[in-house]
Amino acid sequence: MNKRHTKLLEIVNKEGRIEVTLLSSSLEVSQVTIRKDLALLEEKGFLKREHGFAVMVSSDDISNRLAFNYDVKSKIAIEAAKIVENGETVMIESGSCCALLAKELATNKRDVTIITNSAFIASYIRECPFAKIVLLGGDYQAESQVVVGPIARKCIDNFYVDKLFVGTDGFTAKLGFTGKNHMRTEIARAMAENANKVIVLTESTKFSKQGVAFQFNTKEVAMIVTDSKIPGEITNLLVKDNIDVKMV
Repeated sequence: MNKRHTKLLEIVNKEGRIEVTLLSSSLEVSQVTIRKDLALLEEKGFLKREHGFAVMVSSDDISNRLAFNYDVKSKIAIEAAKIVENGETVMIESGSCCALLAKELATNKRDVTIITNSAFIASYIRECPFAKIVLLGGDYQAESQVVVGPIARKCIDNFYVDKLFVGTDGFTAKLGFTGKNHMRTEIARAMAENANKVIVLTESTKFSKQGVAFQFNTKEVAMIVTDSKIPGEITNLLVKDNIDVKMV
C-alpha cells in the first residue's frame, strides 16, 4: 500500500462509513482514483464498498488492523522496547501494537524470550534475527489468531515474568480497560496474574471507545505507552492512579 491508501484507511476507520465524494475531497484526488483505491483495498479485505460509500470492515483480523495508524503504532512499539533488557523474558498478548513490539525486540534486542498466546506474533517475527518464542497452547480463535481457554490458562501457570505487554479495545473512567472478546480478556487477566507489571500499548483513539468485556482496572496497570493525542483529562485520571503514562 502507498501513503494515500494508509490515509484513506485511517479516514474510513475513524468514520466507519464515508462517501466517496468526501474521500476524494479529503485526499485531493479524483473520484475515479478513489474508486480504484477502494477496489484494491476491498480485494485485500481492508474495507467494503457500498453504492457511493466506503465502509469499515468489522473484523478482528490483526493483519488488517496493522495497516491502521501504522506509524503511530510503530512509535509506540519502539518506545515500549526501551524498557526491555537484553536477556529478559516477557509476556506479550495479541494486538497490533504488541505485534510490532515483538518484531522490535526480535530484531534489535539480544536473547529476549517472548511468551505469547498469539500465533500471528509467532509467525510475524519468525524470520527476525533474534526471535525466541514460547507459543502457548489452547483453543484457537482463527480470525484473531490467538489461543484462549482452560488449556491456555494451564500453560500460563508454568511461567512468571516481570512484564506483560497487552493491547486494549477501549477505556472508560468507570470501568477501566475493556476488550471486545471476553475469552481474550480472560487470558490477558490470567497472564497478568503471573507478571509483576502490566503495560498497556495502545493508540489514543482507544480512550474514546468501550469494549464489552472487562479487562483491567486502572490500579492493575503499571504503565501505558500511547501517543500524544490522549485527552488531558484521561491522562490526569491515569496519573492519579499511579500509572506511568509514556507518550510518543
